[in-house]
Amino acid sequence: MPKVTSPHLPLSGLFAVYKPSGPTSMSVLEDIKKLICKSPLFVERDKLENQQGRRHGKGKRAKDTVKIGQGGTLDPLADGVLVVGVGKGTKRLNEFLDCVKEYRTTALLGCETDSYDSEGARVRVAPWRHVTRDVVESKLEKFRGEIHQTPPIFSALKMDGKPLYEYARRGIPLPRPIEKRKVTVHSLELVSWLGSDHSYCWPEKQFTPEEKEAMVKALGSVEEGPVIKDEPESANDRPPAAFVLSMKVSGGTYVRSIVHDLGHALGSAAHVVTLTRVRQGRFTTEAPESEQDKGCVPWEVFERAKETEGECDESGYRGWEREVLDRFDMVEDKNQAKDAA
Repeated sequence: MPKVTSPHLPLSGLFAVYKPSGPTSMSVLEDIKKLICKSPLFVERDKLENQQGRRHGKGKRAKDTVKIGQGGTLDPLADGVLVVGVGKGTKRLNEFLDCVKEYRTTALLGCETDSYDSEGARVRVAPWRHVTRDVVESKLEKFRGEIHQTPPIFSALKMDGKPLYEYARRGIPLPRPIEKRKVTVHSLELVSWLGSDHSYCWPEKQFTPEEKEAMVKALGSVEEGPVIKDEPESANDRPPAAFVLSMKVSGGTYVRSIVHDLGHALGSAAHVVTLTRVRQGRFTTEAPESEQDKGCVPWEVFERAKETEGECDESGYRGWEREVLDRFDMVEDKNQAKDAA
């Protein structure tokens, strides 16, 4: 890639980072922002000089020199595509909230958790040995197409100004049913049956009887006779079965809810143990399917740059800047477009 000429600086646009499992999306964004806000590719020279002045008691803070945002949060457990907007690129981030997304997720049978994933606590256990690959595939059709999802009661969504998880934890009856969301599942396939040949396990943390009672009270006002009861397998000589799903879904779809509801449809219980966002719009973790597709900057690139930004190459770019430029989708303003013409 040739060196970016000064009329096009600072750059505005979009790129994607491969978020690892573990950190929050916000912490990943903050680490990237610290680098972006010191780069002449994204910050005007005079603002960079003001940053130097800040060290002597004047000038703007570095983090205020350029806008940066993300186009759809990933849970800490999840990894994969996290779209980042820089400068005027932040105005385009809404496009990625509503676009079709592709996910790959591993579901573990026999256990339901409050968060619908392995980060939560065990709510109940259920039989799972009767579930086979064929049984799972026979139940997938009801989750394809346009469906209505109920968000988890242990979520930050608010009802009458109070997060849903507060109702569940404190045993406060919900004032009305949780509103269902209409979403579209464009495709849903079982891509791998792991059976018991895996290293996943149920969360060690379990709901206490008091916590179960509180959850029943919260749901009692909107469901008829809710019951949270353990139904363990009589024999427990091997790990519960797991399987991998691949899906393309509309914006706003809860992948965790699909797995949770599928567990119920199977006459068992299930929760998410891995979740990867494979594609979001034109950004992908896999081989490009078209000229418009862009790959993701590996998270390790930014981790290394946090320790040391390294030397500039022959074009004047540091390693992490080169990696971003190679995957950058530029957003030009009117003045830049005129200059280019």
